[in-house]
Amino acid sequence: MSKIAFVFPGQGSQTVGMGKELAEKHPDIMDYFSKADKKLNVPLSELIFEGPKEELTLTYNTQPALLTTSIAILDYFQRSGIKADFVAGHSLGEYTALVAAGVLSFEDGVYAVRKRGEFMEHAVPNGEGSMAAVLGLDRDALQKVTDEVNETGFPVSLANLNCPGQIVISGSREGVQNAGAKAKEAGAKRVLPLEVSGPFHSALMKPAANQLREVLDQIEMKDAEIPVIANVTAEPISANLDIKDKLIEQLYSPVLWEDSVAKMISLGVDTFIEIGPGKVLSGLIKKIDKTVKTYSVSDEESAQTVLDALKEEKL
Repeated sequence: MSKIAFVFPGQGSQTVGMGKELAEKHPDIMDYFSKADKKLNVPLSELIFEGPKEELTLTYNTQPALLTTSIAILDYFQRSGIKADFVAGHSLGEYTALVAAGVLSFEDGVYAVRKRGEFMEHAVPNGEGSMAAVLGLDRDALQKVTDEVNETGFPVSLANLNCPGQIVISGSREGVQNAGAKAKEAGAKRVLPLEVSGPFHSALMKPAANQLREVLDQIEMKDAEIPVIANVTAEPISANLDIKDKLIEQLYSPVLWEDSVAKMISLGVDTFIEIGPGKVLSGLIKKIDKTVKTYSVSDEESAQTVLDALKEEKL
């Protein structure tokens, strides 16, 4: 029997104006943005709808902005009656998935990722850490490269295993530069530096992880109503204490996105619906397995298009 997974995007998918049209047409959808403003005591909705882009892309703004917009879009889409058998999110998107699965309340989710963004932003002094996307090299070969660089005293590690031939590395500035050069020598087609404010999903994020634990300890977390595929294990997880531990590990561990998608497919998922701004995850999923169906819902028009397609598929 066909199974559906809802997947939620992470940092990098944000755009000024996301969710604005939907919120303006539906006052109950606007409530999510208003609740986020109130919870954080900042005009987040104004920043989401009007910008400026430079401020929206600050990690501690981007994270609650994306969670708020994605959950608002999810609420609208779920009125159709479409339900997910599994949920997953890429990095930050895992928190959106946890709100969708009933683990976190919306307000607690917004607060948690705001603090997560602050901790990540300040964990490493500006300019000392970086990230880069390595294209065209498999994970075993790239792991060997990062192991060699680590032995020279410059920390670097695999951060996002997105799809075959697309892996992000993270660590000290020198570590990432050296690993990038060695990756090209080992056969990588391209190495693209990423515009990020820190070495996310590397061991350098452990100070932020310790701070995050203190925040999550103060938040009520319930068992998941829908199985969540954890970034750090690529396995279904439902127990609240396990989820908390995995969220803390996630800050300094690689995001196993390719493995997570493969796991869901092995569990019977053949339809992935990306909910939130952009189509990044849909593109990655197609590179992982061309046979599955992927859809993206980011506004009212795309929601209707997806619903029509699902009716044709009789899902």
